[in-house]
Amino acid sequence: MAEIKPFKVAWDEAEVEATLARVRAYPFPVAPAAEDGWNYGCDGGFLRDIAGYWADGYDWRAAVEELNRFPQFTARIEDFDIHFVHVVGEAGGKRPLLLSHGWPGSHYEFWASIEKLAFPSRFGGSAEDAFDVVVPSLPGFGFSSKPARPFGQRGTARLFNALMTDVLGYDRYLAQGGDWGALITSWLGVDHAAHARAIHLNMIGLRPQGGPQSEEETVWIARTQMATQFMGAYLQLQVSKPQSVAWLGAGNPVGQAAWILERFHDWSDLRTKPLLGVYSRDQLLTNIMIYVMTGSFTTGAWYYRGLIEEGGVGALEGARCETPTAFANFPGEALYQAPPRSWAERAYNISRWSDLPRGGHFAAMEEPDLYVADLRAWAREAG
Repeated sequence: MAEIKPFKVAWDEAEVEATLARVRAYPFPVAPAAEDGWNYGCDGGFLRDIAGYWADGYDWRAAVEELNRFPQFTARIEDFDIHFVHVVGEAGGKRPLLLSHGWPGSHYEFWASIEKLAFPSRFGGSAEDAFDVVVPSLPGFGFSSKPARPFGQRGTARLFNALMTDVLGYDRYLAQGGDWGALITSWLGVDHAAHARAIHLNMIGLRPQGGPQSEEETVWIARTQMATQFMGAYLQLQVSKPQSVAWLGAGNPVGQAAWILERFHDWSDLRTKPLLGVYSRDQLLTNIMIYVMTGSFTTGAWYYRGLIEEGGVGALEGARCETPTAFANFPGEALYQAPPRSWAERAYNISRWSDLPRGGHFAAMEEPDLYVADLRAWAREAG
């Protein structure tokens, strides 16, 4: 069994100050004179505001303290030191729940949800709904170690299953994920069904075999293709030439922030609130700082190429997940809108489908109460 080592976030003051000096010295390029600068990438006015706050208002020491709020550890699994949060809640070891993040998020996405999931009675809920919560950082992300070359999602599922079973001793567990975490969780359901007894997704990862089988599916595919053309350039670059992004981002914290913030703007539910109504500047910057301070901007981009090196989209075709699967449809998704249920049911054994009133791609961070409530309801049904 791998040795479990306690972990605490510790950012070197000199490194942080060097980063902030680069933020202050950033030579902002000309931006289009447009009513909505987000149509061209990260909005220039927003980026200047964030950079100004980052340089002179962001309390990075408080951020480190916040990142150390929950018990964290590392364990050696295959070639990686996997970082993970492990909160043994009111469930007392009997109801483990694995939460997997994606890009450009981090384990920090779940910060507003962890305590509510582990200790529901603190928030007016029932102790019977409690979980033991495990939140790893993906290999190459945050405080997990870096791969020597691109590493993919099916391999990550293997690592995370080993974390839950071999390292933490949970023979059977529940698993949840969105973005890349949805594909990792899907592979847990496909490859590790003896241990992952039920899964919950807020993005559909696997694809059914064959083309559309209804007008509704045809319309959804056409809509998705149009959205990908307009907002999916990042995907084409990172899945094919991720090192090009790395060269541009190296030593450039503002450039990294712009690349990440564009995704948070485009993928969050902004129908009734602005970006800074959904998240605080501190939340956005702490997530960015995890990338900047750990060098994860490079290997996070590699993770897209990892999909191709594991076999690409072809590896997904026809791989139906028979593990009972819940899907939570957060309707504010602009790019990755939910498919018709008929499409999903050809790829998954759909046991539960929830249509939430609001929220987008970063569900646990955007709408933690809705997210937690849906996980609790799903787990009751899963038994």
